Amino acid sequence: MNRLDGKVTLVTGGSSGIGFAIAQRFVEEGAYVFITGRRQPELDKAKDEIGRNVTAVQGDVTVPADLGRLFQTIEKQKGKLNVVVANSGLVDPQEFGQITEESFDRTFNLNARGTLFTAQNALPLMKDGGSVILVGSIAAYTGHDGYTTYSATKAAVRSYARTWTRELKDRGIRVNTLSPGPIDTPIMDSQAHSKEGADAIRAAFASAIPLGRMGRPEEVAAAALFLASDESSFCAGMDLSVDGGMAQV
Repeated sequence: MNRLDGKVTLVTGGSSGIGFAIAQRFVEEGAYVFITGRRQPELDKAKDEIGRNVTAVQGDVTVPADLGRLFQTIEKQKGKLNVVVANSGLVDPQEFGQITEESFDRTFNLNARGTLFTAQNALPLMKDGGSVILVGSIAAYTGHDGYTTYSATKAAVRSYARTWTRELKDRGIRVNTLSPGPIDTPIMDSQAHSKEGADAIRAAFASAIPLGRMGRPEEVAAAALFLASDESSFCAGMDLSVDGGMAQV
């Protein structure tokens, strides 16, 4: 039996990388999935690849009007949500001493503010007993050069899960953080100015991971499936790391 039969789900940042892998796996497990992202061509491609039981809604989770349109679409088409995966985020590495206000604001606006208002706007549609999955990072509790702002936003996301678990206990809505380690997605390429630079970043991460390699998006999707399904019915306020042991040993 599919583990998400009849579940209506939302995956932000669902057009590529981890978000796409999660959306694809959820559909395979019987869910109907709404995906959102800023770039229409990538959304169209993702929708075509998933193939069924998916609606793509273009928008930016940092823009209130776009969030409003997203949830109006969900309400009109399905009238409910069982699972929300707040996955939209960015990494803009800058060394301490060189951090610009623009980079700080852009990173916090998407990773911290966007996550909060995505989840808050979803609440009226969320069914009691639903699951909210906040995609964090092991950077929330480890130190990495250049990751001051990114790590701080992911620490905020981890804190959200703890607070919201208490605040939503009467509705039985489970809020958990899913924290990947280094995962081989296009976001890695955005952290370097050349293919050689991106390959060097990948090699450095792989050498720091006990399993000796970077993770794959589908491995994070498998963990998200666990948190979305009834198999995690007694998991709330927790942080599930998918990091090859990098932050664990």
